[in-house]
Amino acid sequence: MVEHFIGSYPEQTPAILSAEVTASKTHEDGSVRRRIRVVLDTPRRVAFEMALWAPSGAGPFPLLLTAPRFYQRYWAEDALERGYAVCLFPGVDSHHREADYTGYDSVWQMVRREFPDATWTEISTKAWLASRCIDYLLGDSSVVKISPGQITIIGFSRYGKQAMIAGAFDNRITCVVARSPGSPGSSPYRLTSRNTYAEAPSDFPSEWFLPSLRNFTGRENDLPIDAHGWYALIAPRACLIHTAHNDGSEPTFAVEKGYIEGRSVYRLLGAEQNLRIDYRPGGHSTGPPPEQVGREDRQRNLDWIDLSLGRGLTKRSDFPEELIHDFDWQAWDANQKPGDKTIDAGAPVRQRILWSLGQAPESLAKPEQPEFLTSAESALMTHDRWTPKGVRRVPIRFGQGVRGNLFFKEGQAEKMPVVIWLHPLSYHSGYNEGYGVQGTTVYHRMAENGFAVIAYDQCGFGLRLQEGSVFYERHPRWSRLGRMVMDARDAVSFAVEGKGATSGAIPELDEDRVFLLGYSTGALTAMYAGALDDRLAGVACFSGWTPLRDATKATATGGNRRLWELHALQPRLGWFDGREGDIPFDYHDVLGQVLPNPCLIVTPKRDRFADHSAITEAIKQLRLAKPKQAEAALIWQSPDDTNRFQADQHQQFINWTKSLR
Repeated sequence: MVEHFIGSYPEQTPAILSAEVTASKTHEDGSVRRRIRVVLDTPRRVAFEMALWAPSGAGPFPLLLTAPRFYQRYWAEDALERGYAVCLFPGVDSHHREADYTGYDSVWQMVRREFPDATWTEISTKAWLASRCIDYLLGDSSVVKISPGQITIIGFSRYGKQAMIAGAFDNRITCVVARSPGSPGSSPYRLTSRNTYAEAPSDFPSEWFLPSLRNFTGRENDLPIDAHGWYALIAPRACLIHTAHNDGSEPTFAVEKGYIEGRSVYRLLGAEQNLRIDYRPGGHSTGPPPEQVGREDRQRNLDWIDLSLGRGLTKRSDFPEELIHDFDWQAWDANQKPGDKTIDAGAPVRQRILWSLGQAPESLAKPEQPEFLTSAESALMTHDRWTPKGVRRVPIRFGQGVRGNLFFKEGQAEKMPVVIWLHPLSYHSGYNEGYGVQGTTVYHRMAENGFAVIAYDQCGFGLRLQEGSVFYERHPRWSRLGRMVMDARDAVSFAVEGKGATSGAIPELDEDRVFLLGYSTGALTAMYAGALDDRLAGVACFSGWTPLRDATKATATGGNRRLWELHALQPRLGWFDGREGDIPFDYHDVLGQVLPNPCLIVTPKRDRFADHSAITEAIKQLRLAKPKQAEAALIWQSPDDTNRFQADQHQQFINWTKSLR
């Protein structure tokens, strides 16, 4: 963690030379709020201030530490009411300012200059300052008595990262609560990079982490350690990750996989009950203060702290382990019919493809939800955040309870060509882009360029996140990818046949120019839907696949296990684990069914989820099998790039559609 994330700390911890109370005020409830100036034994006698709040009484008190960002001080007030002493340490981010806490955002720079041999970063320096506050508070000169063994630290977002780092390197901290700490706090980078629309190593600002970390963007799997390392360092002490279903900074999938790795250490130490994920509805934040960290959430965070410190009335059963992405393939397999496990290898390709997607039910229950996406739902997903001038968004619905939006530029008289946007592994945000946006999003950029864009969350993503968690309970013989393909085809029916409804007026759509545009997992949806639907003007797939029958690089790419187990998209492929050569079709067969419709395939050479040599062979097989159709309709581009879908990839798609006119 030191080498790749936060840098090294000073070899020696400086002693405290002096500590002076510079201000003190007693409040009506008997609590006393002080400012204390601490001087460290460094070459320049560096000093910092902390704020110390204490309840009435002599103590000793349990202690809560947090940086005095305005939305974190609500935690401090609530903790004070519960009888905690509170230390507001100088850990305010350099991008923030707090008027009543001057220097709390900048003193880290003076501290760091005192130790030129240390390579620490902003966040780790501030975590170290939290520990220096503990030095004082547990020392003989402290003006407030603190109970050793009852020390907790709490933080939200970037301060959640800071809290985890402080807890990882200071064993005196008994309990860590990190609300939405993101990457690389609760979320491993290898599961939150570009193909999840979440935080990649190149996205952290200024000096949060080591600059060398940015070099791992696109090759996050080369990191020798990741976010789960913090759990290993904090264990067996208490740690709570408080995250949201649609948290823009941390996909639930990444949080859970990091948690499961950390849980193995807690289990080894016999302390599994001390680590939990606690979900809340909504997004990264829930509104302006004091609602930004809602009181109910704050109280629940403090309930966990009380429980961890042996205080209060909270029980272990109040914090059960609840996982959204806990797919048990063995249990799924036990519920399958023996006759479903084989398919005639000589059956038509489309029949073999449909077999792999499972058996769709005859009917689907109507979901309990508003008819169209609401303003609150769109605000949560920030659908309008990147809107260019002149682009409109109209909520639509189609198919089996699918709700989405139609984006288009106003003032176009002709029928508009249609793009159906199929998003990547963005569990937290669905079709909405988050990190990595260049100028504007793909759906807005397409609208700017004259397309009407159908955008919606696929099954198990975004506003449909929890639909994925119960999918196989409701549809044990189907597959999530099968549902995703069905929804994509229903989107085509909306564009071609008008099947569905809109909440407002929309332009006339050109039923002869309907394109599927998929990235990552969305590329799989596009490929399969394009193979089964002849109404399309073209199918574009950016990344998202590596041949099924070639398992030579499965350790590096994740192989088919990513499809049948890890993401639970196509569980029938699990029957071929270890005998991939027996899979009854491969992607060159699927693409062969897309042809003769125009098809754009973009597979970057440095896509860590794909075997480039195997893809090259698959394209070769496709061209040999259907030479005339491939020559006329197939465009394969393999740039020297990583797996991403940003402005230049958007332009590739636009240029391709122009070439088809």
